[in-house]
Amino acid sequence: MPETTHRTSPSPASAADPSAVGETGGPADPRPVLVTAASGRTGTRVADRLRAAGLPVRAVSRSTTPRFDWEEPATWADVLDGARSAYVAFSPDLSVPGAADTLRAFAAAARSAGLDRLSLLSGRGEAASLVAEDAVLEEFPAASVVRSSWFAQNFTEGEFAAMLTGGVLALPVGDVPEPFVDADDVADVAVATLTGEGHAGEVYEVAGPRLLTFAEVVAEIGALVGRDLQYVELEMDDAVAGWREAGLPPEVVELLSALFPEVFGGQNSVLTDGVERALGRPPRDISAHLSAAAAAGVWS
Repeated sequence: MPETTHRTSPSPASAADPSAVGETGGPADPRPVLVTAASGRTGTRVADRLRAAGLPVRAVSRSTTPRFDWEEPATWADVLDGARSAYVAFSPDLSVPGAADTLRAFAAAARSAGLDRLSLLSGRGEAASLVAEDAVLEEFPAASVVRSSWFAQNFTEGEFAAMLTGGVLALPVGDVPEPFVDADDVADVAVATLTGEGHAGEVYEVAGPRLLTFAEVVAEIGALVGRDLQYVELEMDDAVAGWREAGLPPEVVELLSALFPEVFGGQNSVLTDGVERALGRPPRDISAHLSAAAAAGVWS
């Protein structure tokens, strides 16, 4: 993955303080912030933070009114109309064929609709994600990119949590360390790019403060819950067979089988300063999230 050239470094105050926004983006601006994937892991958090800051929010998905669907450009105009800025989380993943073209078209539509800012959620270590990022920045130079490591919340929400409750997490990943990032940090950085100054054209690689393998995370969870949890490294063929047996759609199986070897090829096993550059503070350690989840009985 090529190194990213960062053109500016916003001060911590302007990056994190919604009151630091200029005339077109300040709290008094009545225009809503558009949040796509509003029911998703980061979209929910971004919307909650914006509302807590007193900002109007237009949270959209395929089930909202107005309806928003990435595959139906006819649904874009209504959600963009009158918005000040947008948090952009593409589904299912920036690596799917056509994602860059779709995002380029959306960025152009957002610029034409008069939006001031975009904040794009991206993934580390994915070649196709870099293409999608470039497409957005070319069409909307004032956009920001939040390029994220794997979420700590993957262990506490969804299928991983269910597997751990059963005692075994099995994935096609070996002893490759990852700087798992707290989704709350991802949301904080996204909100900073939408409400603070100095983020235009910036790419923030957000990661946690420690490198851990999946086996080490599972061992930490086991110690927290007082159980002997196991991590099993799967061969890719076995993983694919399991996903198919679990009923995952063929296109999802194809996506996962391509993503795992790419994302966990070792190039992401480095720490980054994206959280600190954007927010002026260090990233949260995964242990804090895991401890809170254990106390809440997530894996009981």
